[in-house]
Amino acid sequence: MAASDTERAQQQIDEIEALSSIYGDDWCVVDEDEKIYCIKISDCLDQPKWTLCLQVILPPGYPTAEPPIYQLNAPWLRGQDYTELANSLEEIYVRNLGESILYLWVEKIREVLIEKAQSSDPEPDIKKTTEEVDEDDGDDFLIDYQPIQEDQIKMLNYMTSESQEDEELPPIHHGNPITDRRSTFQAHLAPVVTTRQVKRVLEKLYENKKIASATHNIYAYRIYCEDKQTFLQDCEDDGETAAGGRLLHLMQILNVHSVLVVVSRWYGGILLGPDRFKHINNCARNVLAE
Repeated sequence: MAASDTERAQQQIDEIEALSSIYGDDWCVVDEDEKIYCIKISDCLDQPKWTLCLQVILPPGYPTAEPPIYQLNAPWLRGQDYTELANSLEEIYVRNLGESILYLWVEKIREVLIEKAQSSDPEPDIKKTTEEVDEDDGDDFLIDYQPIQEDQIKMLNYMTSESQEDEELPPIHHGNPITDRRSTFQAHLAPVVTTRQVKRVLEKLYENKKIASATHNIYAYRIYCEDKQTFLQDCEDDGETAAGGRLLHLMQILNVHSVLVVVSRWYGGILLGPDRFKHINNCARNVLAE
């Protein structure tokens, strides 16, 4: 007999409770209502060399009728590495159809990371560490808040004609800052239709000394390619592990495209734990003017 919605919901609750108790601080709830979760996985407990974040969305049909929607985030994870790992996860799902599989996925990923640590692969080049200390007193860096007008929101989902000059600098809007325990978060948004525009906007933002001095500048963009009917999208954590992937997920859920969102975070010396992801998402949500 097929599992009812209530049974599936209970299975999800049981699995989440088990995982959060097994993985503790490495397990993070990104959005309870949307069933989005993230887990940080590394090759060992002490001074890990290789880490990766697995982000999952649990659809209503999981585990009996639908697989989890997932994303693997790590600066070093590209090309063949990504494909091989994704194929392993798909195989686990197929072998265990109808069962809760997140634990199996996490342990498979850990196995891969341990193999990498034991092999001769050079260590990944990590630019900054999460929760890096910033000496800034946090009072004088805020960029002028520019509320987004309705016609600008429409621009987000509007593909401009291909004849538009690639190098043209789009308008940049700065969101309302959020401050918590001396850390400040501020989102910046620009409508983009090419990767060159993404580059131009980032260059322009980094010309601002305060933005350039942020502890992290996390960003994500999504561009819809009409001819191929696919999305060109990418993200950057800038040292705030998994934050870029979460930002991209938020944009996917809100179904926005032709837009770049950058969230600057100035660290004030007090660790915020998972709250920092909430602030990053809220800043982004606000600037996207949902």
